[in-house]
Amino acid sequence: MDYRIYPPEEYLEAVVNLPLSKSVANRALIMKALTPGNPQEFSLPDCDDSKAIIYALNREPLGEINIGAAGTAMRFLTAYFSVIKESDVVLDGSERMRNRPIGPLVDALRSLGADISYVLRDGYPPLKIRGKELSGGTLSIDASVSSQYISALMMIAPLMRNGLHLQLVGEVVSRPYILMTAKMMTDRGIEVEVDNDSVTVRPGFYEVPEGDAAEKDWSAASYWAEIVTLAAGEVKVPGLSDDSMQGDRRLVELFEPLGLLVEEEDDELTFTVHPEVHSRINFDMSENPDLAQTVAVTAALLRVPFTLTGLSTLRIKETDRLDALRRELDKLGYIVEITRDDSLTWEGAIHPLFEEPVIDTYDDHRMAMAFAPAAIYYPGLVVKNVEVVSKSYPGFWDDLRSAGFVLEEVGKQ
Repeated sequence: MDYRIYPPEEYLEAVVNLPLSKSVANRALIMKALTPGNPQEFSLPDCDDSKAIIYALNREPLGEINIGAAGTAMRFLTAYFSVIKESDVVLDGSERMRNRPIGPLVDALRSLGADISYVLRDGYPPLKIRGKELSGGTLSIDASVSSQYISALMMIAPLMRNGLHLQLVGEVVSRPYILMTAKMMTDRGIEVEVDNDSVTVRPGFYEVPEGDAAEKDWSAASYWAEIVTLAAGEVKVPGLSDDSMQGDRRLVELFEPLGLLVEEEDDELTFTVHPEVHSRINFDMSENPDLAQTVAVTAALLRVPFTLTGLSTLRIKETDRLDALRRELDKLGYIVEITRDDSLTWEGAIHPLFEEPVIDTYDDHRMAMAFAPAAIYYPGLVVKNVEVVSKSYPGFWDDLRSAGFVLEEVGKQ
């Protein structure tokens, strides 16, 4: 389904109930499954990624398990099933998932004693996994590819005979997610140490944490930061706190030079705008790659030249996000360049539009949500395959409507 989107006709003012963080929930689900007795209950987001993990964990660990397009589920479950002794599964996914590399994680697990083989093509799902006790020990891993590989290994490390010492080689991408994993493990009784270039996890048993670890999703908040910045409106976000384990809370820093003002009071953030927009922004996004699309679209629409670096991991996401950003921003008239395979630059070059912009989403939830606010500057903008937002924020379109946006299903009157 495709939507034609029109911005609010009046001053944008809204209260948005954001979804829970899938990053927090997906880790909590794996840790719960590894906890003796599997006792704790906690709040869960209504999103495809978490549903895929729940589906896999709630069935017998035998036969084929298809987790669709859920990349986090593929990484975390590969590690999980490798230490569950009764497991004998083929872990598969969508066609895109079959083209997303998983070789570094499989190599790491194999070196620790895991029984994993490739079903179709070396380095990619589907995987044949037979669970067993792993020895653990010391392991070097390339930290520049995906922090999810490291988090997956960390979470199963307490079950290894010797625990695990990971030596992180190369530039560490998405470090806040590694720190999130470490904190959640520590909250559950596991001894974890994280240094600049290493992670050490000692053998132990997961315990039930105190309280509910669920948090509102800072990544989802970025789309409302974009909307407020472009529309000069006001959005209140209950339950979102700057005291969060999520690295994407950095959006406050990233959007401030684009005009965003954030105020916190009584466990609620208020997004408004200030007049001091910078003439240029340059950011290293290696720790927050999920915010790159939102920042790039916002800056271009505000005519703020930018260079975003540290984006190598965007090549292996739901789509090649670097190329997708370049293509779709071009449809809006912005000539963006990809440099060194990990950077996106816009120096102010534009071209005229000869047709109505129609945004392709490439089966990528973040492409849909990052470009939808562009309707504020391009009324009638069409966004294709809008159902992709179910991966992380199923209520996004309803929240847009509540904020005054008009969404028309293309092809219907």
